[in-house]
Amino acid sequence: MSGVKPVDRLPPGQTLTDKFPVLSYGPAPRFDRAKWDFRVVGMVEPQLRFNYQEFHALPQSRQVSDFHCVTTWSRFDNVWEGLKVRDLMKLVTLAPEARFVIVHCDGGYTTNLPLDEFLGDDVILAHRHDGRDLEPDHGWPLRLVVPKLYAWKSAKWVRALEFSDRDRRGFWEVRGYHNHADPWREERYSFQEESDD
Repeated sequence: MSGVKPVDRLPPGQTLTDKFPVLSYGPAPRFDRAKWDFRVVGMVEPQLRFNYQEFHALPQSRQVSDFHCVTTWSRFDNVWEGLKVRDLMKLVTLAPEARFVIVHCDGGYTTNLPLDEFLGDDVILAHRHDGRDLEPDHGWPLRLVVPKLYAWKSAKWVRALEFSDRDRRGFWEVRGYHNHADPWREERYSFQEESDD
């Protein structure tokens, strides 16, 4: 029998579930379609701003990917629908010095990613999950999904992407979580960074 066995897809220290637990700091922000916008700013030209209708008019894609939470659960074969980051980036030119992206979200949440992780083929700005609009607790109206990293990098309630030449730790990263978050290396906590080469 060919194909990947489930155990080969499960990072160390993780347990498989078919549920989709809700883990957030604070309540889901209120969504107002008339006021919502999405911006692309920083070391990029041109700077972009989309309202809700304009954002949903951008090319839409569907992908299937696994999802790994630092709290040790993993969920296989999530179906995400939205705008692939690679399609968004066709609309802009990055400054040569840009090395990181800071994701800004409603509720004061941020997270940071190296540019090479953010530009992965499987990274998507999703508004649907498993055939339904995202629930507010799961990030409606827009969630970044970065399947290769722990789920706190898959920020909920995304409002802006800021491209920068400097790394700035986000909400969980300044509170003791690993700056990179690779589940296959169990990069869970910042104290582990000292031994990383």
